[in-house]
Amino acid sequence: MKNYETTFIITPVLSEKEVQETVNTYKKFIESNGGKIISEEAWGLKQLAYAIEKKTTGVYHHFEFQSNGDLIDTLELAFRRDENILRFLTIALDRYGVEYNEKKRNKQSTPEVVSEEQEN
Repeated sequence: MKNYETTFIITPVLSEKEVQETVNTYKKFIESNGGKIISEEAWGLKQLAYAIEKKTTGVYHHFEFQSNGDLIDTLELAFRRDENILRFLTIALDRYGVEYNEKKRNKQSTPEVVSEEQEN
């Protein structure tokens, strides 16, 4: 199984509940097709660099997961068919990407202790 990241932008006209239902749909889709979710991040409502379908903002969501390569094609097809998804990007992670993500997750979960020497 390979490691992948996918980030998708959900249309901002949906309610919080509808956004969460959309996210849960894709989370269940990955898991039901043999994938394993490693991490999930809700980045929230952000300004888009350019208008997409006359919308200037979008709700960003990010998954890191493990799966076989066949799942990616079906996942991206589902994204293309869903009118609530404005854009998506899925990338395969090499070992350096996996290491970076692990360090990033560990850094977020453990608060850093600042000593008096570092403060001065």
